[in-house]
Amino acid sequence: MTELMGAGKYTKGCTRWLIVLVVAALVVTAIVLGLRKKAHHSDMGPVPGPPGAITQKYSDALSVALQFFQVQKSGKLVNNKISWRGDSALSDGSEDGLDLSKGMYDAGDHIKFGLPMAFTATVMSWTILEYGDQMSAVNQLDSALDSLKWITDYLINAHPSDSVLYIQVGDPDLDHQCWQRPEEMTEKRPLLQINKKNPGTEVAAETAAAMAAASLVFKSINSSYSDLLLQHAQKLFTFADDHKVSYTSSFPKLEKFYNSTGFGDELLWAASWLYHATGDQFYLSYVTVQNGQSYADWGRPTWFSWDDKRSGTQVLLSRLNLFGAKQSTNAENKGLQMYRKTSEAIMCGLLPDSPTSTSSRTDGGLLWIDQWNALQHPVAASFLAVLYSDYMLTSRTPSFSCNGVTFSSSDLRKFAMSQADYILGNNPMGISYLVGYGDKYPQQVHHRGASIPASANTGCKGFEWLKSPNPNPNVAVGALVGGPFKNDSYIDNRNNSMQSEPTTYNSAVLVGLLSGLITTSSVVRSFN
Repeated sequence: MTELMGAGKYTKGCTRWLIVLVVAALVVTAIVLGLRKKAHHSDMGPVPGPPGAITQKYSDALSVALQFFQVQKSGKLVNNKISWRGDSALSDGSEDGLDLSKGMYDAGDHIKFGLPMAFTATVMSWTILEYGDQMSAVNQLDSALDSLKWITDYLINAHPSDSVLYIQVGDPDLDHQCWQRPEEMTEKRPLLQINKKNPGTEVAAETAAAMAAASLVFKSINSSYSDLLLQHAQKLFTFADDHKVSYTSSFPKLEKFYNSTGFGDELLWAASWLYHATGDQFYLSYVTVQNGQSYADWGRPTWFSWDDKRSGTQVLLSRLNLFGAKQSTNAENKGLQMYRKTSEAIMCGLLPDSPTSTSSRTDGGLLWIDQWNALQHPVAASFLAVLYSDYMLTSRTPSFSCNGVTFSSSDLRKFAMSQADYILGNNPMGISYLVGYGDKYPQQVHHRGASIPASANTGCKGFEWLKSPNPNPNVAVGALVGGPFKNDSYIDNRNNSMQSEPTTYNSAVLVGLLSGLITTSSVVRSFN
């Protein structure tokens, strides 16, 4: 009996210990599962080196996308590969003794708007600086450099003196009364300039950003051209900063075309690029200590676009925080930390599994912010996501937190790929929104030149081609159309400019996105 009682005590003790062990195991399992749930692919692989294996679909799409810049060229064309395009606007600028024949038409019409054109050049430069090796690996770098220089040649000529910048060629109201090929234009093309009497901070600062960024691109290719660009950039920034007036205040009629919501973002954007180009601490202090609090909206995510450069500036300056800014003060470092913190808030808004994710998406998975030119924001946001992902990889930054849930660089890349794939045809319509890519893409792009046969002599009044129910006789290869409605639908109609009109600035961010997705490689730690 004693032995049995002893055995009973022993059995009860074992049972208690067994229960304790089981509970402990469950707790550990719960913790592990919780950590797994909180961490999304936070494992860090080796830092990628030179471009590796090519993802063919993105390479093919990049080759297509870059051709749109050839479609949009103004002036006397060189080595023209677009069969239905020819020389146009050869006398632009002549009334003021300038050669403004180059540059690009911004969309489906024939106006040269300075603000979106300069933004196009800035983004193109950023792409080449970050992903030029990847573009070269698929033989697309020369095409990108050619398109960029076509714009910067124009911008140089548009800045004939320190405080004068020509910001527009052509009258939008008059242009929109015509439907014709650019080669046939005969109407007057007036010039618009900003100066000390009629300033325009946004367009002066954006042009400064474009020229500063491009100076870095051409530094190892053509040093004298690079120096010239930088000189123009510095003078334009001084002009923009000394005369803080919105260009739509000086020219209210422009509000219905490219209305600006403020100039603080352009000043930060330009100063950021000038710091990268010069290393001058003045510009770093400008964006961190002097004006970061006023203009950057630290902590508040925004959408990157031709109008709003805040999120682009956040990401651009995050690379300084991640890679280390030389000789920066404590106050400047604190400002850079705020830019990085805001960049992470932007990334958290993009990721669908983030607690702070934006809910504005189509059922097909596309970020959807605005029904007019709907692809503008998802493409630009995805470009920033790829950049930030590669900054994380190169700096060995394993993760960032979104309200306690951690995400990695691979999560950002996966998001960017989902948006690119949607654009290239993985969507409910089964249509590629990049004209010329895939088997099914829009046939009635809202584009004057593409809609009229090269042999037609329409004069100004070629509206029969706008109204034609037939596909465009010319393919605007590389055009990224406006995109779908919130229900993922798309109406392929030339008169539906809300959905069917392409722009050069949308193409610029698409080229950036595709260049970043071609393959995975490290980015340079410094542009100099």
